[in-house]
Amino acid sequence: MDVRVHSPGPADPFLGAQDLFTTEHDLALPVHVHVRTDPDSRTWSAHYDDRHVLNISRQTATSAMARPLALHEYSHMRRYEQSHPSHIQSTTEALTLALAGHSVERRRLVHCHQIANHMKDIYADDITLSVGPADRLVSFLESSLAGAIADRPVDPPRWTRLTPAADPEITAVNAAFALALLERHDCIADDHRLYDLAHAAANDAPGTDLAAFKHRFRELVDDPDESQYRQALVDATREYALQTGSAAD
Repeated sequence: MDVRVHSPGPADPFLGAQDLFTTEHDLALPVHVHVRTDPDSRTWSAHYDDRHVLNISRQTATSAMARPLALHEYSHMRRYEQSHPSHIQSTTEALTLALAGHSVERRRLVHCHQIANHMKDIYADDITLSVGPADRLVSFLESSLAGAIADRPVDPPRWTRLTPAADPEITAVNAAFALALLERHDCIADDHRLYDLAHAAANDAPGTDLAAFKHRFRELVDDPDESQYRQALVDATREYALQTGSAAD
């Protein structure tokens, strides 16, 4: 695995994440790390025929979240190289299939893309949590969900695509994702504060079945074929987008 930091900035977090990652996995293509000056720039990856690119803000690259975020992005790169359905199938095509014949408001369609991203993150973090510690991820998900419930911005940099100040319905789905991911890997005890936060999120969104979404995320099959993954995404999309009162034929 070849990691190259092309911008002025710390290299240690990315090389440290590389050391963890390569205990069990590898990447065929080199990883080019670009540290951006924009403090609001989210961490994201791009994939090309000859390389992967990891984009990260300087603020995040110098934070305690830099190494776990890099490890998370390496896991996405690995899923891409594996041609995992979650990372190569067209989300737009699956959503079009799921919502054919229905009229859905724009904000809810945006949320459906977020649900698809959560499913990608589940599969990426199956790798992440097999090689790295879960403590920073647990803390991040807890603080992010608490911030969303309180309807205020959250200071820590993004791990996944949980949205601060989101409306109650997608916040409930975000809570379901957080619990599902951590339960899937036995990362939290039954009395963890995340359960109280998720209960509060569910109470704020009575039309969203948090337990059902948690089950969907947690029970995603380890190695789906294209048809299985497409159907899982279609079913999750329909459950969210076509809730009573949220869509019209």
